[in-house]
Amino acid sequence: MVTSTRNETGWANWAGCETADCSVISPRGTGEIVEAVRRAAGRKLRPVGASHSFSGIARPEELQLRLDRHAGVRSIDTTTGLVTVEGGMPLYRLNPILAGARLALTNLGDIDRQTVAGALATGTHGSGARFGAISTQVRALELVTADGGVLHCSPTENPEVFEFARVSLGALGVISTVTLQTVPAFALCAQEMAVPLPEVLARFDELAENIDHFEFYWFPHTDRVQTRYKTRLPLDTTLAPLGRIRTWWDEELMANEVFRVAVAAGRRVPAAVVPINRFAVRVWGSRTYTDRSERVFTTSRRVRFKEMEYAIPRAAMPEAVRRVREVVDNSGWRIPFPVEVRVLAPDDIPLSMASGRASAFMAVHVPAQSRHEGYFGAVERIMADYGGRPHWGKIHTQDAAGLRKVYPLLDEFAALRRRLDPEGLFTNAYLDRVLGPIG
Repeated sequence: MVTSTRNETGWANWAGCETADCSVISPRGTGEIVEAVRRAAGRKLRPVGASHSFSGIARPEELQLRLDRHAGVRSIDTTTGLVTVEGGMPLYRLNPILAGARLALTNLGDIDRQTVAGALATGTHGSGARFGAISTQVRALELVTADGGVLHCSPTENPEVFEFARVSLGALGVISTVTLQTVPAFALCAQEMAVPLPEVLARFDELAENIDHFEFYWFPHTDRVQTRYKTRLPLDTTLAPLGRIRTWWDEELMANEVFRVAVAAGRRVPAAVVPINRFAVRVWGSRTYTDRSERVFTTSRRVRFKEMEYAIPRAAMPEAVRRVREVVDNSGWRIPFPVEVRVLAPDDIPLSMASGRASAFMAVHVPAQSRHEGYFGAVERIMADYGGRPHWGKIHTQDAAGLRKVYPLLDEFAALRRRLDPEGLFTNAYLDRVLGPIG
């Protein structure tokens, strides 16, 4: 029996750019998910995780199925490293549980608010030319389909569904449980420093190849980037984490409170953005520290923003960054947020941003209350010249016709969607745009 159903108004995603009025169903256990799905027949039921997507992918149109009560650990096998969790498990809770078993996810993004199911549905990733997105760590999953059936999916059981369900956009059903392949817990040594942008772009491929987890942040209106080099080390390495005062200064004061004030000042006085960005590059400074992997991968972000992210072939990224810089310099815009660039290994997941190619990612941001269309649109047009693939959970304007050009198996995915959800129980306007209508 579904024990938690309530009317709720005013749902919004983290950035506040997607909103809806809906009823919320919060099942506990696969049986209650099945019951909720069967009762929703004839209506629209949208599964949602932590609402951290910026696109309309999670927006409910009638009913929202929230997995916050379906968020436990089913099993941990420390011999094989296989860990099975319920779909609503948030990454920020899972990481310390794994650490307690001396295990870890091999790659993580810099945000840990997402649920496991939500991270898989949107293709959430981290960085590293030899490491894949979180979906590449999936070894099996349990999917509740539109007819209330439960499919157990793995490379040997319903493999044709498993192939697509690892990045499914929440369009195939409700991911009830996920089995992840973890690795022995490890440490990361992080080195951060400001470097001239031309130097980083000239050495981009070398840095991507030789550093385990490489990323950089370019501050628009400057010629400097903040680089982050993360090197994997055994956990028995002597850890040297940031002290409490330095952590408070860097992560709480500078990265959140001071940045919040700077963004607000830039919105009131756009001309102030240029000197603020130049000041930020100078004060960010250099630091080196070593800590458990999950503590180095993730950061706390409380300044609200809107985000767009595209993946392009890794070799094309230096040229793409130069073109974006030229557009920004010639536009008259004042962009307070840094542009984030990361790399990722190729994978075999049909709707993964890194499917079939070594990829680099560019993420651009604006304050949550600001207009994004001009800036994001200009960057999106540049990304299109390189066969860019948009992040499913972030703002973009692509539709099915355009996405077919960069996702060769998009129509096969859409056909599977029609087979598993012929009446469109799980659809919404966003899915109809990027996949085509069910009909």
